[in-house]
Amino acid sequence: MIKNDTIVALATSAGVGAIAVIRLSGDDAITITNRFFKSVKSNKSLLDQKSHTIHLGHIVNNTIVLDEVLVSIFKNPRSYTGENVVEISCHGSSFIKQEIIQLFLQNGCRMADNGEFTMRAFLNGKMDLSQAEAVADVIASNSAASHQVAIQQMRGGITNELKELRTQLLDFAALIELELDFSGEDVEFADRTKFKELVAKITFVLKRLIDSFSFGNAMKNGIPIAIIGEPNVGKSTLLNTLLNEEKAIVSDIAGTTRDAIEDEIIINGVAFRFIDTAGIRETEDVVESIGIKKAYEKAENAQLVFFLIDANKYNQSKTEFLSEIETIKTRFPNKRLLVIANKIDTLTKLDIDTLKSDIENLILLSAKKKQGVETLKTELTSLVNIGALSNNETIVTNSRHFEALNNALTAITSVQQGIDLEISTDLFSIDIRECLRHLGNITGEYDVDKDILGHIFGNFCIGK
Repeated sequence: MIKNDTIVALATSAGVGAIAVIRLSGDDAITITNRFFKSVKSNKSLLDQKSHTIHLGHIVNNTIVLDEVLVSIFKNPRSYTGENVVEISCHGSSFIKQEIIQLFLQNGCRMADNGEFTMRAFLNGKMDLSQAEAVADVIASNSAASHQVAIQQMRGGITNELKELRTQLLDFAALIELELDFSGEDVEFADRTKFKELVAKITFVLKRLIDSFSFGNAMKNGIPIAIIGEPNVGKSTLLNTLLNEEKAIVSDIAGTTRDAIEDEIIINGVAFRFIDTAGIRETEDVVESIGIKKAYEKAENAQLVFFLIDANKYNQSKTEFLSEIETIKTRFPNKRLLVIANKIDTLTKLDIDTLKSDIENLILLSAKKKQGVETLKTELTSLVNIGALSNNETIVTNSRHFEALNNALTAITSVQQGIDLEISTDLFSIDIRECLRHLGNITGEYDVDKDILGHIFGNFCIGK
């Protein structure tokens, strides 16, 4: 994957479209393109043209005109990859795209590997590793929130957060290493008070970034919400109403839903992944029992839990309902629980007032009549911590970064313990180097294993 030859690939989506873009990158990208480019108005050579210019002409194979195109030239190092780059805008015919790419493959180019353009950008210092990874997240973003997080990362969010701290730690590491060279003379080059302050600051930043991963991962993949409750309380109806389609089967027969049904919607720019589960009750049905077990598992893995109750049955079974709510709260103590009273369209005002007085922060709605659904959506967005997005705070969404941050925190905690216990400098200097290594792995400032690079960029599309 790490080569200096000239690569070519389709940079736009496969399939038929109005236009398509074919990208070349490498030392010979402009030279190879020039061999098959004929200007419409003159015999100009692409080799003589300035960087960041566009030229109208034809791609010609011998005497056969393949297409009329626009050719964009980007000369190194002022290009996406840091190499000579050519982008050919042609018509979106599958035949034309294939013919042009095959022409270049037969004349000095090879097909780009997955993510190789972005990988070359990283290797040529056009972006760090965390920014390169964010490119894939921008492409995959499916909501305003996930897009904002990815853009913030691509602009160097986590890099800017860690760069100064890593530089300061590196300076102290150098001074401590110098102390080791003069260990027999009992001298201190590193100011211990300032060093303690730096270690405390690094610890604080690492913990904040690690804590942001849960929220960031949910923003990236959709916030999972489990809808649980007894059979026939309207869980499937609520799912269908939220999705505005008949996703789940609705029936008066209890126990219709046997397996979890999932789908995603975007509310105020945030993706929510709703999970309709089997009704919770005592049953001897083996299949339904498995579904109920899955319901609890989904609730355990969700960030939010909707607990639905049938408002019509509340007065007859008030004690049981309140007991069930407490049981669910006890079972999922670390979850955000939203109690929802469904089927309120048949209740009197007195019944509604009783419900509101008995159950704190209760959401009232009729999924069937679509009453109170907008209130539920408003409550949902208020529960999500979008303040971090509004304030452009760095939010971690990448599992590799999360692991590296945890490893760096472990190492810097050992440094802190070494300082507190006043152990020999040579012992905690190892932990300082470990912390620096893990922080460097995030941005690629430290030598990154080729297998890791292959895994990261292998998840990209070929033309990126």
